[in-house]
Amino acid sequence: GRLGKLSKKVLLFGDIGIDDIIALIYGYLNDEIEIVGIVTDYGNITRENALRSVQFLREDVLVTNEEAPVLIAGAETPMTAETIVVLPEIHGEFGLGPIIPPQMNEVTLENFFTIVDIIEEYGEELYIVNIGRLTSLATMYLLYPTMMEQIRNIYVMGGAFWVPGNVTAVSEANFHGDPVAAQIVLTSAEQVTIIPLNVTQNAIVTPDMVNYIDQAGTIDIIKPMIDYYYSFYKKRDPSVQGSPLHDVLTLMAVNREEIFTFEEYPVHIVQATRGTERGQSIADIRTFGNLEEETDKEIKSHRIAFDFNYREFFLDFMTTMTGERLYFSMG
Repeated sequence: GRLGKLSKKVLLFGDIGIDDIIALIYGYLNDEIEIVGIVTDYGNITRENALRSVQFLREDVLVTNEEAPVLIAGAETPMTAETIVVLPEIHGEFGLGPIIPPQMNEVTLENFFTIVDIIEEYGEELYIVNIGRLTSLATMYLLYPTMMEQIRNIYVMGGAFWVPGNVTAVSEANFHGDPVAAQIVLTSAEQVTIIPLNVTQNAIVTPDMVNYIDQAGTIDIIKPMIDYYYSFYKKRDPSVQGSPLHDVLTLMAVNREEIFTFEEYPVHIVQATRGTERGQSIADIRTFGNLEEETDKEIKSHRIAFDFNYREFFLDFMTTMTGERLYFSMG
């Protein structure tokens, strides 16, 4: 059960894919996190399919006596006004791998502006975790810049700093999918904690871990989903040891900041409409600052995770997903 007041209140923005769903399940099973709302955006799959999956999770999988998180329909398309390309081969048609959720019941989808009510209710106790495109979050900054200043902390899965991207040679999917929105958030927010591919690509869950969770845990959709996800990664790179859970690691940061090593830099997102560099995240590491724009003092520094303790990730993830206290062995 939840620890009531002690759990951290999280408003989750996601484009529902397998790692987003594992993050939702992780948040549901973790006593120290309470997901109070889910803003569902386009991204890995269409917004319509994403809503159907989240409703299925809320009603059939994560059944609880507690108040279910509010379901909010987010953006359908990016701020770049392009048609979205979905990726069923990575996440499945509904973001659940091979699983097809039942048709939606008449779902009460909250109005987008319910986000305002959530911020007003929790104010400085609210954490925002953005594990998809940044379109909906950027919209909030455009409409409610002052209100957004109340939020305790914002964690964003996105970017790749001096490591290869996953959509292009240099760009990570969330920033690449809507570079305009990513830049708006990084320009508007006082300080964002960025959890980039540098760390998330190493948040690997192996088949052995998945099998153990399948035996010990209570949620039976985890294994078929991660198996599907892993087979995609394995085709792409036969040497890969497991699946990277980008979004779980990002949600974990809310409670477990101490397992990361952060550095603070100004960050710029390349706004090209196409090409390799679109959505590239550039951190300015020059010690003397920016000579070109001496007048512009507005460039904010954000906190970027460059390293994390895998052992601690393993223990936290396995303990949360199985409900057992596990000990670590890299056998």
